Amino acid sequence: MSMTHEQVHGHQGWVASVQEYLGEFVYGGIDGSVTTFAVVAGATGAGLPSGIVIILGLANLIADGFAMSVGSYLSTKSEKDNYEKHRRIEYWEVEHIPEKEKEEVRDIYRKYGFEGELLEQIVAKITQNKDIWVDVMMREELEMMPENKSPLAMGAVTFASFLIMGLVPLLAYLWDYSFGSTLPLFGISCLLTSLTFVLIGFLKAIVTHTHKLKAIAETLFLGAAAAGLSYWVGYLLEGLV
Repeated sequence: MSMTHEQVHGHQGWVASVQEYLGEFVYGGIDGSVTTFAVVAGATGAGLPSGIVIILGLANLIADGFAMSVGSYLSTKSEKDNYEKHRRIEYWEVEHIPEKEKEEVRDIYRKYGFEGELLEQIVAKITQNKDIWVDVMMREELEMMPENKSPLAMGAVTFASFLIMGLVPLLAYLWDYSFGSTLPLFGISCLLTSLTFVLIGFLKAIVTHTHKLKAIAETLFLGAAAAGLSYWVGYLLEGLV
């Protein structure tokens, strides 16, 4: 059964909304899984028991996740506030120095190759509506586009992805602490985290429109490098203390 125009439009809008926040989910997920895995690797290198690994991992997960979400919220809000500030300035200039602003519109479209009567018609058409006029100045003169993402949603997505992906390296230790296990905990953590890196790399490739295998390999390499460094630091410090 074919979809109606409204259904297709609604589906595309839903997909666009998801993709709008996918980048932030990937960003938070990468940081969450890498940093938590690094904590687990360092604690394992130091020979710490599962309970301590869990405490360190969860403390890092909550503190870093919250800090990242606040940073994401403030960054998005700052972009929106900066855009609105310059937009108010453009409205003031359109109101108080219209001739100068008209000349700026004329210069913009002259660079695109318009001239003579056609250029004057374009300028007249744009400047007859203040909202359109300001939009043109924001886009063409200041090269600024509106930030449509919600700062609160951006912070929430970052925090959620950080917690979800960052919890994976701790799953084996949580199982061992709750039920006991004779399995190699760090090996299982490495396997689960590697699968998480594969997923994150795949999502990253969708966001950045790059080769999927390359994105997966980069994510795996970064995670392995961070874990390797943390493991050896923990191992060396354990021997010194």
